[in-house]
Amino acid sequence: MEKEQIDIFERLRKGEIVRPNDPQGYTLREACYKTKELLIQMNNSSNPLEIRTLLSQITASEIDDTTEVFTPLYINYGKNTKIGKNVFINFDCVFLDLGGITIEDNVLIAPKVSLLSEGHPVNPQDRQSLVPAAIHIKRGAWIGANATILPGVTIGENTIVASGAVVSKDVPDNVIVGGVPAKVIKTI
Repeated sequence: MEKEQIDIFERLRKGEIVRPNDPQGYTLREACYKTKELLIQMNNSSNPLEIRTLLSQITASEIDDTTEVFTPLYINYGKNTKIGKNVFINFDCVFLDLGGITIEDNVLIAPKVSLLSEGHPVNPQDRQSLVPAAIHIKRGAWIGANATILPGVTIGENTIVASGAVVSKDVPDNVIVGGVPAKVIKTI
């Protein structure tokens, strides 16, 4: 008797690699297309309440009235994104959230920021597989324009990520980081 397979979304939340031939892969694609339908509506709205309402549907969690989102915003799945209070997300950001994205209270996210909680293996034979790893942005952080946060990274409380930085490792609280790869520039 074959062991029952755990839901693909649960496996992603647990950080398990998902292979391209996964028997539940179609459910992942279907969910992403449903998210895209809601994104089209959200990204064509200029009404803050409607934007928050649609984003609440996309994330399956309430988006607080103190949170502002300037569209367009691009999310591939949505249900693994958690957004706190008094968050500001500026234009043209990309959230790949299959590995999970947590944005705590009082976070500022500048235009064209990419939060990428998923990647692929280095080995060419396995490259089509999906490797998820959660991103956590702690309260009071400010992510500068065109910064990229890679899978598995935690951004510390009150930390500033300089514009254009690529963050590949955890960043402590109360610092400014910048560069490619990002390094601590200054303590706040």
